[in-house]
Amino acid sequence: MENQPLFTNDAIVFGLLMLALGFVFYTESKKTGFWAKFYKFVPALLMCYLIPAIFNSLGLISDKHSQTYFIASRYLLPASLVLMTLSIDLKAIFNLGPKALIMFLTGTIGIVIGGPLAILLISLFSPETVGGAGFDAVWRGLSTLAGSWIGGGANQAAMLEIYQYNPEKYGGMVLVDIVVANIWMAILLLGIGKNKRIDKWLKADSSAIEELKRRVSEFSEKISRNPSLTDLMVILALAFTAVGIGHWGSEAISGWLTENVDAVADKSSALSSFSSKFFWLITIATAIGIILSFTKAKNYEGAGASKIGSVFIYILVATIGMKMDLSKILENPGLIMIGLVWMAIHAGLLILVAKLIKAPYFFMAVGSQANVGGAASAPVVAAAFHPSLTTVGVLLAVFGYVVGTYGAILCTILMEIASKV
Repeated sequence: MENQPLFTNDAIVFGLLMLALGFVFYTESKKTGFWAKFYKFVPALLMCYLIPAIFNSLGLISDKHSQTYFIASRYLLPASLVLMTLSIDLKAIFNLGPKALIMFLTGTIGIVIGGPLAILLISLFSPETVGGAGFDAVWRGLSTLAGSWIGGGANQAAMLEIYQYNPEKYGGMVLVDIVVANIWMAILLLGIGKNKRIDKWLKADSSAIEELKRRVSEFSEKISRNPSLTDLMVILALAFTAVGIGHWGSEAISGWLTENVDAVADKSSALSSFSSKFFWLITIATAIGIILSFTKAKNYEGAGASKIGSVFIYILVATIGMKMDLSKILENPGLIMIGLVWMAIHAGLLILVAKLIKAPYFFMAVGSQANVGGAASAPVVAAAFHPSLTTVGVLLAVFGYVVGTYGAILCTILMEIASKV
């Protein structure tokens, strides 16, 4: 039985997460001394992620006894997407060119081929780790990882339904998913602080990204004003009305599709991800933000709309970090090793293609997280570069949901073949 954390009251948990965020931002603002040197090497965003992970590992808090991640992902994330797309320049996003999509698809291919290659490599040293028969076969369990790492939770559930992996052993796969995906996200966040150096090594042309950032910053400066109480209330009204519409719309669309389209209702179908309320919530919130960017509502960027959106994103980062228990990394070394080899192949392919097509680190990091992290963490990584880039992360993550089950089925067929070699 799992040990209960010291604090299970969500008010206390949220207080600790906010304390961690406040500490990081306060120390990061210091321009001299120890903290100035510390943040030269460790990005603040990574610390916002790691401190809650340390709290979890020490047994102070646990995501299993808290609703904070659910609240952050279902309420604050869609609100932040609306506020961060208010001032979006769609034309400038399209001017980013095809490299974002190429890197996303490279990430998908990396997961598809990474699974079977990891099985082949690990079988050379530890054949029992990748063995198992019938519904206990490891490749069946790994199919759920493929679903999660190309699409998201809905795709993961679909793969469990399709390949009928032993539910008693499924917890081990969930652990691998959380540990490996979180280690990889930490590495990506670490790279954000060195992205200019990485871009130089990749010989990447990031002029289109810089142009988008410049245009949004100039627009923001032009309309910048000291926000009044009315401004702040209207900004929050726009955000949370959109969240309400998103929840209403997602329930209606998901319910209608489940009742009227057999392929969506069937959990073993490749179209089952369209039954996910979270998928529709993120899609609707982003669409509302884009629609508002064509109205006078975009002028609320001058009163700090994207800054409030960033606050929500950082709270989400802290709740994602809380899912990571550092003490669990060595709990099932064989399966964790498969996951790490798999993720290394995904990363290696991304680096190779980024070098070949001279894609900036931004496209590499967001393309990877749109696969591995999905709609909850792709916007986080994109926003870390600049709030104006959040929409790129969301659009790719939504695309991941759509192709997730198809890619995972292909990956599983290859993993079944590899496990029998």
